[in-house]
Amino acid sequence: MAYDEDLGNRIREHIAHERGLTEKRMFGGLAFMINGHLAVSASSKGGLLLRVDPAETAALVSAPHVGRFVMRGREMDGWLRVDPQAFGTDEELDRWVQLGVRYARSLPAK
Repeated sequence: MAYDEDLGNRIREHIAHERGLTEKRMFGGLAFMINGHLAVSASSKGGLLLRVDPAETAALVSAPHVGRFVMRGREMDGWLRVDPQAFGTDEELDRWVQLGVRYARSLPAK
């Protein structure tokens, strides 16, 4: 399944002004990178793939329609899958995008 191009465009509207931004096809989706680190992606499985502070994972997954990203059968702290129901409005999408941007900015540039 390809990523949702409309979602990619929506994310782009919220992140286009960020310094150090690059876009890259990754994991079958469209990833938005800040200084070489993934911040947020339009996932090929629908919704968002989001990178966040691992210490915030437990609190963030308590929200409806949000879960840990699973890789090779293992739930990953610091990586979230956010279903479309969690970002129906631009304000909701911006909240998620900014969480990813904030974490990516906290990492040393690659």
